[in-house]
This record gives sequence, C-alpha cells and structure tokens, in this order.
Amino acid sequence: MRRRSFSKNSIEVELFPFLSILACTIGTLILLIIVLTTQLLENEREITIIAKQETTGENQGKIPKYVECREDGVLLHPSQVFVPKSEIDNRRSPLNQLIQEVQKNKDQQYLIVVLRPQGIDVFQQVRDMVEKRGIDIGYEPIDQDWTLKIEEANNNEN
Repeated sequence: MRRRSFSKNSIEVELFPFLSILACTIGTLILLIIVLTTQLLENEREITIIAKQETTGENQGKIPKYVECREDGVLLHPSQVFVPKSEIDNRRSPLNQLIQEVQKNKDQQYLIVVLRPQGIDVFQQVRDMVEKRGIDIGYEPIDQDWTLKIEEANNNEN
C-alpha cells in the first residue's frame, strides 16, 4: 500500500519585515515629536500674569498689586517703576508708597511678589516690610530669563 503524500505548495506571507519597518518609523516619529516639542518649550520665555480678583479663598474680592523682585532692586507693575536695592527701605520710595496704599486698603487689596531666582535677598526685605504691616502677600516664582507681562482681567470673566 502506497501512501499518498501531499505537497504543501502554499505561499506563506511573513509580516516580520513589515512590522520591523513600522516599528522603526513609529520610533523615529516619536523622537521627532519630542525634539520639536522641547524646542518649542525652550522658546517660551514670556510669562503672562492676569490680574484677576479672587472669587474664593482668603483674598476673596481683593485686587492684587504686583511687585517683581530682581537682583538689583524691585520693579512695580504695571507702571514699570524701578526701585534700586539701596532705596527699598527709603520711606519716600515708590515701593513704600505702594505698600502704604495697600496697607490703607488691605480689605480691598493685597500684594503679589514675583520672585526671580537671583532676587531672593530683595524678596526677604520686601516680605519683612509687608509682613510687619499686616498685609496679605503671595508670591510667584519665575525663571531668571523669562519676560514678565501683567494684564488686567476683564470684569466679565469668572
């Protein structure tokens, strides 16, 4: 008795080379996305702070006043008046005038200090002055090379 043998002449398709190429392409695209995203984020050097009244929390209904502490002094916003480090303690300086104004209206106003890494010593001076007068204070640390832009919020925003 003779056995019949069947020959398998069927064609098999291997997907391994296709999957390898697909995996390499996806990896390359992910690398490209990461590189482009990091370049875009490095170029974001401007930070915008919007002066908005708090609707909840401790400073509810108060208007923020902004002071930027730098290595060489204090910059008042939005007026862009600069007070050198040597004039911070002067009673006639624009900084002291602003602090006196906020102290008189501390039920309606509070102070936010924008803090740059090199301005920590100046921040300590400003914070001591503000805390002695019982004024509410907040702070916002930002990078040394960022450009700061402060805008007034619209009254119809929530």
